[in-house]
Amino acid sequence: MKNINVFIPAAGFAERLKPISSRIPKPLLPVTGKPVLDIVLEKVSALPVGQIGINAHYMWEAVRDHAATSPYSANILFFHEKQIMGTGGALRNAASLLARSTFLVHNADILSGINLAALLEKHVVSGNIATLAVHDYPYINNVWIDGAGRVRHVGPCIAGAVDGLRPVTYTGVAVYSPEFLRFLEEGRSEVVAAWMSAVSAGSAVGTVDVSGTYWSDIGTPDAYASAVFHELSEEGEMLYVHPSVECDRVSICGRTVIEEGSVFEGRASLRNCIILSGSRVRDGENIENAIAGSDFRVPIREPFAMHPPLPVSLVSGLLTGPPEKITFTLIGTGGSDRKYYRLSDHEKTAILLECPRSDPDYRRQIVYTEFFAKYLIPVAGLIGEEPGAGADPVSAEDGHVHALYEDLGDLSLYAWTRCVRDPGRVEDIYKRTVDILVVLHTVVTDKARECPPPNFRVFDYDHLRWETSYFIERFVRGTKGIVPEEERLLEGEFDSLAKKVDSVPKSVVHRDFQSQNIMVTEGDRPRIIDYQGARIGPPAYDLASLLWDPYVRLDDTMRGRLVEHYLTKMKNCYGDLFDEAAFRASLLPCRLQRHMQALGAYGFLAGQKGKKYFLKHVQPALSYLTEETASARSEYPALFRLVRKL
Repeated sequence: MKNINVFIPAAGFAERLKPISSRIPKPLLPVTGKPVLDIVLEKVSALPVGQIGINAHYMWEAVRDHAATSPYSANILFFHEKQIMGTGGALRNAASLLARSTFLVHNADILSGINLAALLEKHVVSGNIATLAVHDYPYINNVWIDGAGRVRHVGPCIAGAVDGLRPVTYTGVAVYSPEFLRFLEEGRSEVVAAWMSAVSAGSAVGTVDVSGTYWSDIGTPDAYASAVFHELSEEGEMLYVHPSVECDRVSICGRTVIEEGSVFEGRASLRNCIILSGSRVRDGENIENAIAGSDFRVPIREPFAMHPPLPVSLVSGLLTGPPEKITFTLIGTGGSDRKYYRLSDHEKTAILLECPRSDPDYRRQIVYTEFFAKYLIPVAGLIGEEPGAGADPVSAEDGHVHALYEDLGDLSLYAWTRCVRDPGRVEDIYKRTVDILVVLHTVVTDKARECPPPNFRVFDYDHLRWETSYFIERFVRGTKGIVPEEERLLEGEFDSLAKKVDSVPKSVVHRDFQSQNIMVTEGDRPRIIDYQGARIGPPAYDLASLLWDPYVRLDDTMRGRLVEHYLTKMKNCYGDLFDEAAFRASLLPCRLQRHMQALGAYGFLAGQKGKKYFLKHVQPALSYLTEETASARSEYPALFRLVRKL
C-alpha cells in the first residue's frame, strides 16, 4: 500500500474542559504519563505514513514545542492557525500536504480502539471520496446513513429527509481521497458541509461502523477522567504515580493517577482522582472524585460506579441507607473471574464478593477466612454470606453466590511501592509481611487439623508437575511460540525438581503470596487476600513468591536481610526443630517452580483470558528464572538451555 499522509486537528479552545484547559491544552492532557497527542501520534504512525500535519491555534506554542520533542517530529508539519479555521477550513489550510495522497484525519482528542488499518483498507477498495468511522451513540447520533452505510443527511431528524435511514455518530476519525479537498469552502468552514456537497455532486461518503470499540473524545472533565481510568484499568492497575513524584506521606484509595511534577506539601488523602502535572497539594488536603491542578479542583463522577442486583438480605442491617441509595463500584484487576464491588451508603463501606456457584473455592474462602482470623492471620473480616450460599457450590443451581467482607481499601503492597518511599519504611513493611508468613507456617500449621472441611489440600508432586507442564504449554508454546527441542530431558528434570520440592517438610502455605495479594491498611499494616488456594506445601514457596516477586523487585541486600528475618523468627518459634539448612536448600528449587508457574499464568491470562496487561510482568519473571537456571545449571541443564532461548 502506498504511503498516506495524516492530519491531526488540534486547534480548539476546549471550552467544556475549563478550568483544566486554561492551564493545559487538550492535546497535551496526560493519560497515565503520556499526553493524548503522543498516544494519537503513536497510533497513526503504525500505518504506512509519509507526513503528519498538526494544526493548532489555542496555546499553539505549547502544542508546537511538544510536537518538536516527539519521536515522529521529523515527519511532522505544523500548521499554525492565526484564526480558528473550523474543521473544514483546517483541512483546506493544509491542502499543500493533503493533496498529495489519500489522507487520514484523526482528531487530537480521540482515544479509541478503532482499527485504522481496516478503515484505510475499506476506503481504498470502496471507491469512496471519504470513509468515516462511525458508531452508535444514541445521545448524539446525527449522521444519517442508508443500508449501504453511505451518508445521506447530517443533523436533526427531518421528516422526509431521513426516511429509511439510520442515525450514527462520527468518531472524529476518517479517511479521504485528495479529490475531497475541492468541496471545502474558502476561509472558515465545517467539514460536514463538504461531506454533503460531495454527496450532492454524486460522490460517495461511506462509513465503517465501529460500534462496540472503545472510544472517548475527552471533551469534558468526566470524559477525560473516564479515559484516564479506562487506561489504568487496561494496564491492570489501580494506581499510577510518575516515578519522579514523592508521595511517601500520602494516603491513597480507589483509582488514582499522579502525574509528573506533582508536589505534596505534607500529608494528604487521595481517592479516585487525577493529580495533573505540576500540581501542588496542600498539607492535610483530602481530594476525592476530582481532577486537581495547582489552583483548581474539578469534581468528577465515581469511576466504574454501577447498580447490579443488590442481595438485600445480605446487606440488610449493615449499611444504614435504603438499597436504592447504596452505590456499587467495581474494584479489583487480578487474574480471576470473580467480581468484587465496594458497597457504600456514604457512611460505611464493605466489599461484596460475587462468584459463580460452580466455583469450588468459594466455600474454601469462607472457611479459611474464619480459620485464619481465629489464629490472628490479618484477613478481611467476614461480615456474612448470602442465605443459601453455603450449599455445595459444585452441585448448586446456576447463578452466583455472594459474601460480604470488611473493606481493606485499594492499596496493595504492589501499588504502595509505586510511590518513592524511604527504604527503611519499605523494609519495615516487608518484615511485617514476613511475620504473617511465620504465623502461617507455625501457629496455623500446628492447628491445621482443626480447620473444618473443606480442609487444606496438599501441594504435592502431582501439582508441582502440573505447574511445569503449565509453563511449557501456556508460556513456552503459547506465548513464545517455541517447541522445546529437548522435551524428554526437560520432563526428566521437571520430574526431579518436583520430587525435590515435594520432599521438604511442609506447612500451610498461601501459595500465591505476592505483593498484589497483600493489602496495606492504616499504619502500614499488611493484611492478606486471595488465600482460597491455600494448601499444605513447602514454606519456601511462599517466601520465594514474596521476596522474588516479578511485580516488585527488591534490593538484593534488603532481600537477604528479609530472608534472615524469616529464619530468625522461625528458629524463635521452633528452636532446633526448625531445619534451617533444609529450608535454605529448598529456596532455589521453590524459586524455579514459582517463576515457571508465574510465567505459565501470565501466558494463560494474556492469551486465553485476554488480560494483555499481564505480559508486562513477563520480563521480570524471566529475569529471575534466568538467574535461577544459571545457579542450577549443573542439575537442570536442559531447562537452562530452554530459558536462554526465551
